Amino acid sequence: MITMNITQSLIPLLLSFILGIIVGILIRYIFIQKKATSLEQKLKARIEELKQKEKEIILEAEQRALEIVESAKNERLKILEDLNVREERIARREEILENLEKSLEEERKKYKEKEEILKVQEEHLEKLKAEYEKKLEEIANLSKEEALKILFENIEKENEKILVQRISKLMNNQREEIEKKAQEIILEVMPKYSRSVASEINITTVNLPNEEMKGRIIGKEGRNIRYFEKLAGVQLIIDETPEIVTISSFDPVRREVAKLALERLIKDGRIHPASIEEALIWAKEEIEKEVKTAGEQAALELKIFDLPSEILHLMGRLKFRYSYGQNLLQHSIEVATFARMLAEELNLDADLAKKAGFLHDIGKSVTHEIEGSHLEIGIKILERYNIEEKVILAMRSHHETYPFAVPEAFLVLAADAISSKRPGARSEVTEAYLQRVEALEKLAYSYGEVEKAYAISGGRELWVFVKPEAISDLEIFKLAKELAQKIEESIRFPGEIKVVVIRENKAIEYAK
Repeated sequence: MITMNITQSLIPLLLSFILGIIVGILIRYIFIQKKATSLEQKLKARIEELKQKEKEIILEAEQRALEIVESAKNERLKILEDLNVREERIARREEILENLEKSLEEERKKYKEKEEILKVQEEHLEKLKAEYEKKLEEIANLSKEEALKILFENIEKENEKILVQRISKLMNNQREEIEKKAQEIILEVMPKYSRSVASEINITTVNLPNEEMKGRIIGKEGRNIRYFEKLAGVQLIIDETPEIVTISSFDPVRREVAKLALERLIKDGRIHPASIEEALIWAKEEIEKEVKTAGEQAALELKIFDLPSEILHLMGRLKFRYSYGQNLLQHSIEVATFARMLAEELNLDADLAKKAGFLHDIGKSVTHEIEGSHLEIGIKILERYNIEEKVILAMRSHHETYPFAVPEAFLVLAADAISSKRPGARSEVTEAYLQRVEALEKLAYSYGEVEKAYAISGGRELWVFVKPEAISDLEIFKLAKELAQKIEESIRFPGEIKVVVIRENKAIEYAK
């Protein structure tokens, strides 16, 4: 009974305990559900936020990509425009040179025709003169020589003393007066101008950072040095002299291009045929810029501001041209300066004399490209660019081949003599050497199969590169023999000249 009562009293407690557990579980479940719902909402919100950021990043990347594409397009257009401008300039220059060549050829033909006409007329006049003289001799019973002899003997006897005294007095007075005045003017002008005299040399040296660089320049089995010499037209001398490479060529432009290209290759460190070709192209562009700058600076130094840019470019080319070892641009500046100072002393047109002196040798900038004397070429160039007629008249008489049409022409002649004939200014030995090596290259270029020709080793070797499609391997031996024979017949030279004819094929393909 007691047990039953206890059991009955425990049942409500157990039920209450079970009910409490169930309620606790329900509350915990509800709390967990709420927490899970809140966490899910946060995750969804975070996911939405990340999606929004992703969209913004994609939009920003697309915008940036569009900007890069647009910039690249603009850059490409600029490059294309620059290339078009350069192509137009090159075409214009080629057209100018072709027109010059045509006009010179036409003038040459006209001169020949006039020369033939004058020759015929001269022969006709000589015949008439001989006939008249013969008739006079028959009438007077005296030959021309006998008549002249009698006449002069009578005049000499009657006026011998008077004529001798007057002629002697006039000649002495004029000579003394002219020499004194000329000395005074030159002594007045010379101290006002001083410039060092630098003769041309035929080699240029390039310093190396270390001896290892010599091997890289030579390349495997001499591949690099041969390719460099072929493209540059120079000879690289690599000997036991520490950390120095010598560039040898008679052409100062080639030496300077080769020097710039070699210095760039040494600085970059990568030396192979592709980088050599790239460096030489860059160096040629740099020299072209230097030519333009040289002409402009020379005109600025002389305060000449009205010359066309084409004329200044041609004058700038004289920086790399020499006459008997004297730099022609420096010589032109000197002649302009001396002519101006002489004009000021004589109260003549100083600006006219200065400009004529500056431009007197402009024809020498293209004499290696166009046939004819530098004076005739220079006159044609100045006429083409509408330079004042007085300037042309003043500059064309500096070799006394034309009459002195204006007083300033005498000043240009004198200034040219002062600049070129003072001690140390020129060297005939250098000029003769340059003429010989230039003649070698011109002779090689007279063959249509020749692509490039270079006189190297001081003119002792002639390297000739032929077009592989125009000549066979067997025919290059015949060409070498013909060249050697022509050199023997037309060029005077000491010792012997080695003729090397090279035929190469280059295969190019692209891996895609």
